[in-house]
Order: sequence, then C-alpha cells, then structure tokens
Amino acid sequence: MADAGSDVKLGAEPALAEVPVADLTAEQAQRELARLALAIEAANRAYHTEDAPVVDDAGYDRLKQRNAEIEDRFPDLKRSDSPSEQVGGPVAEGFGKVTHAVRMLSLANAFDPADVVDFDASIRKYLGLASDTPLIYTAEPKIDGLSLSLRYEDGRLVTAATRGDGAVGENVTANARTIDTIPETLAGVTGVLEVRGEVYMSHADFAALNARQEAAGQKTFANPRNAAAGSLRQLDTKVTAARPLRFFAYAWGEVSEPLAQTQFEAIARLSDLGFDTNPLTRRCDGPEALMAHYDRIAADRATLGYDIDGVVYKVDKLDLQRRLGFRSTTPRWAIAHKFPAELAWTQLKGIDIQVGRTGALSPVARLEPVTVGGVVVSNATLHNEDYIAGVGGDGSPIRDGKDIRVGDWVQVYRAGDVIPKIADVDLTRRPDDAEPFSFPTVCPECGSDALREDDDAVRRCSGGLICPAQAVEQLKHFVSRQAFDIEGLGAKQVEAFYHDDQLPVREPADIFTLARRDDENVAKLKNRDGWGETSVKNLMQAIDEKRQISLNRLIFSLGIRHVGETAAMTFARHFGSWDAFRDTVRAAVDEPLTAQGGPVGTSASRFDGSPHWAQLDAIDGVGSVTIASLVETFANDAERAAIDRLVAELQVQDVAAPATGGSPVAGKTVVFTGSLEKMTRAEAKARAEGLGAKVAGSVSAKTDLLVAGPGAGSKAKKAAELGIETLDEDGWLALIGDA
Repeated sequence: MADAGSDVKLGAEPALAEVPVADLTAEQAQRELARLALAIEAANRAYHTEDAPVVDDAGYDRLKQRNAEIEDRFPDLKRSDSPSEQVGGPVAEGFGKVTHAVRMLSLANAFDPADVVDFDASIRKYLGLASDTPLIYTAEPKIDGLSLSLRYEDGRLVTAATRGDGAVGENVTANARTIDTIPETLAGVTGVLEVRGEVYMSHADFAALNARQEAAGQKTFANPRNAAAGSLRQLDTKVTAARPLRFFAYAWGEVSEPLAQTQFEAIARLSDLGFDTNPLTRRCDGPEALMAHYDRIAADRATLGYDIDGVVYKVDKLDLQRRLGFRSTTPRWAIAHKFPAELAWTQLKGIDIQVGRTGALSPVARLEPVTVGGVVVSNATLHNEDYIAGVGGDGSPIRDGKDIRVGDWVQVYRAGDVIPKIADVDLTRRPDDAEPFSFPTVCPECGSDALREDDDAVRRCSGGLICPAQAVEQLKHFVSRQAFDIEGLGAKQVEAFYHDDQLPVREPADIFTLARRDDENVAKLKNRDGWGETSVKNLMQAIDEKRQISLNRLIFSLGIRHVGETAAMTFARHFGSWDAFRDTVRAAVDEPLTAQGGPVGTSASRFDGSPHWAQLDAIDGVGSVTIASLVETFANDAERAAIDRLVAELQVQDVAAPATGGSPVAGKTVVFTGSLEKMTRAEAKARAEGLGAKVAGSVSAKTDLLVAGPGAGSKAKKAAELGIETLDEDGWLALIGDA
C-alpha cells in the first residue's frame, strides 16, 4: 500500500478500534473482525484493483496485524472470509483473466530487529537446525511497484499477468510487451519459465510524467507506485507505451528446469537471460548481517532513483525453501523487513526562505526527493533560524544540538498528513565543506530589514505592504474560505491579478473596484486566455455578493497577526459594529501616551497606558499579544489607509452579542468530538457560541465540557483522565434547552 491517508473508514467503529486486543470480549472481537474484514477488503480493492489507495502502508499493516492478533486470541471466531487467508485484490473489469500455475503469494512482514531474529529462529526450529549451524540468506531491496508474472514457453513471452488475488491475475500481455526491460525472447530457454518481478517507475521518469500530465491539464500521480500501476493497467496499449515503465526480476513461478541451486545464483541466471535484477542483492550469514545490509540500503534509499519500502530476506538454498514450504498466503522462507512508514533518510540540497503574510521568514529544506508515507517528499519545514541551529523553543538543544547544513543527510518524518519535518542529522556523512547556515537579516523579496524581537523565534520582514510576498499572501488569506470566500477568486487567480499590469489587484479594495476598472480598460478581461464572457460575469457577480460581510469575517480577513477566527468573533461581539471597533482601536493609537511597560518585547508598548488600550486589553478571551498586533496594524499609516479603502466598498453587518442571560455554558470552553446525529458540527459550534461558550478543537485542562457522540476516541479518553464533565448529544441538548 502506498498513499497519503488514514485508516479505512468502511465499517468503522472507532471507539472499539482503540480497545486493546487483550481487553476485547468475544462479542467485541467478533464485531471487530467484521470491521477489519470490510476495511482490509476495501483497502485491497483500492490498491490492487483500482490503483487508488485509501490507506497508507503503515495503516494497512496495522489493520492486518490487529486482525491477526484477534484471530490468535479468538481462533474460533476466525471468519470464512478472513483477510489472513487472502492475497491482493480481485481482477478489474476490462482485462482478461489468467490463472497462475503457481500462486503469487505475499510476504510476511518484520518491523523491527526482534522480528528478524524471530524469523531466523523460526526457520531453524522448523528445519531442526542448531543456533550455531550456518544458514545463509539473501537480502534485496523491496521494490514498491506492481507485481507481474511473465510466462515464457520455449523462450518466447506468451502471457503477462498481474498478481490479482494470488490465484487469478489480469492479462496485461500487450502492455507488458511495450516495456523495454522485458525481453520478448530468452536465448537457450526451453519448456516453461515464469519470471516474476516488479514493474516500477524511476524518480526522474515519475517527475517528468507528472510535469507532462500537469501541462496537459490531466491528473497527476501521488507517487511512482501509483503511476506505474496505473500505466501498466491501461486498456489502451498506446498509453502504456508512452509511459516510462521498467521491470526488476527477482523470483519465478512454474519452471520446467531449475534455474539454479540457490536464490542468489538463480537471480544471477535471470540477469544472464537479459532481465534487470537488483545489484544490491547480497548474501548474508545471519540476522546481524541481514540488519547491517538493511541499514546500508536505508541510508542510501534516496539515491537509488526508485522507490523501495523495505528489504526482503530469503533463505538462500532452494532445497531448504522447498522443505520450508508455505503457509496459506505467505512462504515460510521469506520475510519483508519494512522501513518505518513515516521515516526516510535523504540529502538536503538547499535551504530557501519564504515570506508569509505576516512577514515571517520561513526556511524550507529542499530535499533529494524520497517517498515517505506514500507521498513523494521534496521539501520540509525548518521552522526558524533557531531550529536550524539545533536550538529548541525553550533554548535547550534539539537533535542533540546538531545544526542543519546544506549537503547534510537528514532523516525526514511525516506522521499522518502533517508537513514533513527533519528529525535528525547524520554527522558521519556531513561534507567537509558544509558551512553553518547564515540566516538572512534582510527580506529576500523586498530588501527590507528582517527583524527579530526578543520574545519571537521568527524573523520578520519590516516592509509591510511594500513587500510583494506579504501582499500576495495577505490577498490569498483575504479570499480564503473562512474570510471573504469569493467564488472564482482563489490563490491562483490572486497571484495572476497581483502581477497583472493592466488590471492589478495589489490590496483587498482592488477586488471590489475590479469591474469598474475593467470597464475603463480597452483590453477586456473576457478576451484574455483562461477567461470568457461568462466566467468574467460570474466572477464580478460573486464579488458583488460579498460586499455585504459580517463584522467578524471582515476582522478575520484583514490577516492581522494573532487574530484568528475566535478572536475576530470575540471582537465582533464585544463591539457590535465596525465603527465602534475601528474608533476604539484608532483612539488607542492616536491618543498621546506615556509608555508604561506594555506587552513584553512588542513595539506596541508605546500605546500602553491609553484608556482605549485598557478597554481592548480588558476584553475577556483576548490577550495582550493579540491587542498589540491589532494596534500595530492600525498604527501603520499604509495599512490603515488600505483598510479604509476596503471598508468604503463594503456594507459591514453588525454582530450582536450573544444573549447569555441564564445560559448554562456562558464563559465555558466546550469541545465536540465523535459523530453528532441531530445537528452538524458547524451547527453545534454556532449554537454553543451563541450561548456565550468558547468552542475549542482539543481537550486540555482549560476545557469545561466535552460533548461526545458515537466514535469518540482519544478526546474522550483524555477528558476522562482530566476529570472533565462529558455529555452525549442528548445530554448536551437537554443542558442548553434544545431537547
């Protein structure tokens, strides 16, 4: 399995899914086995049949492992359709079927060194070998591609079939013949020889294919495995022929004559016959040697030029393989030692500095592309200059104090769907000429000073709206879904309009003057590439529809640092109208003041002491850091003028303070989790806020109430640990009087 995602949702019972196997009752185990059967079947179909994975490798392995553990504990509950008895997925419609003369099985998995030691011990026990008896294995990279079986009769390729469900695969012979590394004939071969291996795509070919797909306006692929599988299983052979597919041979099925006496020699024979075989295949004399080769391959993974997701170990002598035989779906003589799904080593090629809407200079690592968790990763966040230097937010060392330099080999991690980050640096592979990174003190976009305040880990451009990077990001934020949400005006259109000399959009007010300015231009927007009369009409209509905007959305849309949706709503409910909000903030800026400390480390300290500052600072739920950012924005003449120009184009709707008299949740922090059945999550949040509650997304010591619907998981567990009051949906509705 290989793609970004989380556990398959089909048939899910999340609360039960989190119960340890040792704690399951028989009735729960039966339900859980049913859920797992559905989930694994869906995952197999998506991966093997539809080439559209719905779960990543680690998630799939967890499903299979949990199923196996439950079956071990409750053998009488094992289902007739148990996933432990299945391989692959069903044959897709549109292809003929091929019955494999010898089943194509999957491999058991090892996830840590202890599993490898256990694998060796189980082999010795089955064969009756003492622990000191020599036993040779082969170790080879586990290619992340699509399994393929090639049947040759008297040296001529007659059929090519995918694994399918292990017994029956798809006939892709015509497509396989278009792959350059699959020979049409084999010299000196008589009788039957089934050669098995993996169809894959190199990193360079994958990047070029995605570039062509994007240029043609077609779907791009998430990773090389998906690209290879989708390319081989095309109904139009011409499409496959145009795709840069390759084939590694590493096994065999039916044979009229043995290839050799050992696995290693058999692979060499396949190479002599004209197949590409993996040059990293090695003989190893036990678990320690196997794991040493695993570490070498893992360290060089990013330089191979193709995707692997582990290392496969096989007993070398073929007569021992025959004695060991097979389980129902896996051979006893082989195992796949998987790489951690979220970790990979790769080389840092460069560090770029990006400038965000608040002026933050954010360093980004440019990496040699490597697949992590089913996604090709070519960059990772480096957070800030301290992080690069090996210093944490509290001033203590991180990564044992190792700094990050261009040319370093770094360990990248990507847990879930978060942005990739760097976990470690291998100093033993650091180039001799690698220099400590010098963080810029001027903005790379506009040349303004990049300043760092004492209490801020981030260095920021001081250019404000004169900085094109800040201006563009501010505009993207302005049109985002939580702000003005103007249909037809997304990030791509914002970038184009910002750099447009004839019809520029350089600040939010320009959006609402777009129609007037287009009317005045000789060259009309409707006549440009990508636009037409209908699309322009729809855009202008969408813009006009957003001239009426609620006060809270307007405040949020301004992109003021530290002023998120919650703070914007708090300000809106406190002041009610734009005029009251604006006048109070301006008064805090304009009144003659004497500095009296102010928020530590902020230039807004010069405003402290103002009655209007005190009025802002007294608003419940808004801190002094947020107030400082708000006042600083209105103290900037250019930004203040831009806001005035925007508001002149709008009709700002007042926001009434919630009627919280008698409300049982006024002032309380509420968290919703699980599935709500009588209202949507958005409705529940709006209702709670209307009663004066603050709705948070996570449980903490500050949480007053958790509303848990079916499927409540970790949040409910944490609430129980903290002793936080928990209600179900009916209890919540009864509490607020909506039952």
